[in-house]
Amino acid sequence: MELAANLAAVVAPVLLLSLAGWLWARLRLPFDQDMVTRLVTHLGAPCLVFSTLTKMRFPLGDLVRVGGAALLCLTLFALVSLVVLRVARLPVRVYLPSLVFPNIGNMGLPVCLFAFGEVGLALATIFFAVVSICQFGLGPAIASGRFQPRLILRVPFIYAVVISLAVGALRLPIPAWLANSTQLAAGVTIPLMLLGLGVALGELQVDNLRRATAMSVLRIALGFAGGWAVAAALGLTGALRGVVIIESAMPVAVFNYLFARMYDNEPREVAGMVVISTVLSYLTLPLVVAAVR
Repeated sequence: MELAANLAAVVAPVLLLSLAGWLWARLRLPFDQDMVTRLVTHLGAPCLVFSTLTKMRFPLGDLVRVGGAALLCLTLFALVSLVVLRVARLPVRVYLPSLVFPNIGNMGLPVCLFAFGEVGLALATIFFAVVSICQFGLGPAIASGRFQPRLILRVPFIYAVVISLAVGALRLPIPAWLANSTQLAAGVTIPLMLLGLGVALGELQVDNLRRATAMSVLRIALGFAGGWAVAAALGLTGALRGVVIIESAMPVAVFNYLFARMYDNEPREVAGMVVISTVLSYLTLPLVVAAVR
């Protein structure tokens, strides 16, 4: 009973808030998804990065390890996914981003927060920043078939991470007005992410249910196994190990659908993977959290 209660405390907030967003969309209540996405991307998430990392002073080695683990996970996901897609004769541009880039923001951050507290959130924030930089740089490149380096420079996380690490390394004092302001902006980020996820699920439509389900199972299974393998290879323990595995085992990120829609790259196929993998993750998340705590 105690284990079930602990798992519910981790998973229930994610489920309930995203469910609230889904109901909001189904009731056709107004929700400006584009505005919320821009608000979170350009203000909320950078403030979350700054507020979290400047409050938690980690050894540089831990930050390097979690960032390196994120890059290793993405590389492993890409290599395995390329082999699977080639064997299955499925288009790489359509399916590769969804298999490589998990939903480390909307779902990963709150799960790590409730599973490991502020330490988990801080470590997950680094993982989130590294994966997001790669996703915004490589996701559109894969979907469009051309690489645009300038897109990476538009990712606000880069500057938030650099400034936060510089403040920590130099041990610079942070004025109370700045700390309070960024903490206030950061506080709305995770709820908005979850509500936005629910709204997106309520608006997306699933095509080819069988293939979407197969690709969704692959994303979650590959993420869990890959995260576990990378954590073991690097000798990670405690919250650091748990964060790497949890973040890796997340479902398909909604941004993959946005990029597919932007470049007219079979968006309904990607939408199916987002919906099915997210629904499956509500069943797998308690098992993943139980395995790493």
